[in-house]
Amino acid sequence: MRTYSFSTTVGCLVAICLVAIGGSAKSEDTEETSILYHDAHLHLTNYIQEGVSMEDTLELVGDRVGRFTVMGIPLQQKWDYFVSGERAPNYYLRSAASLYYYSFIDAMLASQYMKLSEDQKKRVDPMITGFNPTDMYATDHIKRVLLAFPGVFSGVGEFSIHKEFVSSKVTGHAASLHNPALDKIFDLVAEIGLVAFLHCDIDNVRPGVVPDHYEDLMKVLKRHPDATIVWAHTGLGRFVGPSVEHVSLMDQMMDDPDLSHVAADISWDLVNDYMVADTETAQAWANLLNEHPTRFLFGSDAVAPSSWEGYNKSYEILTDLWALLDSETMHLVTVGNYERLFDESIANVRAWEEKNLKAE
Repeated sequence: MRTYSFSTTVGCLVAICLVAIGGSAKSEDTEETSILYHDAHLHLTNYIQEGVSMEDTLELVGDRVGRFTVMGIPLQQKWDYFVSGERAPNYYLRSAASLYYYSFIDAMLASQYMKLSEDQKKRVDPMITGFNPTDMYATDHIKRVLLAFPGVFSGVGEFSIHKEFVSSKVTGHAASLHNPALDKIFDLVAEIGLVAFLHCDIDNVRPGVVPDHYEDLMKVLKRHPDATIVWAHTGLGRFVGPSVEHVSLMDQMMDDPDLSHVAADISWDLVNDYMVADTETAQAWANLLNEHPTRFLFGSDAVAPSSWEGYNKSYEILTDLWALLDSETMHLVTVGNYERLFDESIANVRAWEEKNLKAE
């Protein structure tokens, strides 16, 4: 598979603006019986905006994966010569230099999407990520992207509020659950009918007695009952593992009628390792998913994957969990919930685009 550097191959953006607004539900063309899953969480680029092309990714997965989101990484790792000299860092843990929001990522993804055939486009759901969630103008960016590239995007995210060592490295104010800019974003998500993927760690690296961010996050989510929100990784991460009550907190969240608009994805190989750490843990997660089968989506969280083994690692890790799910839950988590959320979002976004383009 060839490596693709976005920064040197963005095509003519004028042509992209000619995309047709139309678009029916993509699930009509999905051969559900022949795929393992739809991937709700795929990053095409890394922290220096390099990655693989959508076309190569489709070739890599073949007919094993039906549809997948395409998320860029909204943050760029700065190559600060006075920090790392000639060594060019390609990951946020490879340098003490800062990160900054890279808004051009959305145009890069749109350019790639427009190179696909019509059949290929039906399998790809690009997401808007190039906005700063601390900026009250973030919503203007989202609207501009939708109107500049009609027919392309399906939702927003993954964008991060609290994320272990990432948050402290970002230039400017740290993203916060207390910033009204976040409320503006979710208001717009509800207005347009987008689906939003939010990364917000449930806790800090040094855990609290009660996970530090859980209660504040629940308050934010409850303020936006009309927004379709997916909580990435159920709030876990590389340095933020599950507390002993994590599954209970997720069950409490899913039982709350004021949070019925919120789902969670089970993605990232490091996080999925937590879920099947032992037989008892795997059974607890299986019970959670079987009890709330419409509220979870599977995602690889692969970053610029170059091999099937690397791409599929997250799914393989969960083998013991899959064996404990009933057939309906398995279908919904791996296929059905994705189609329901994204087909609805796509229809909403296309209608909003058409209405607002006519008004210009």
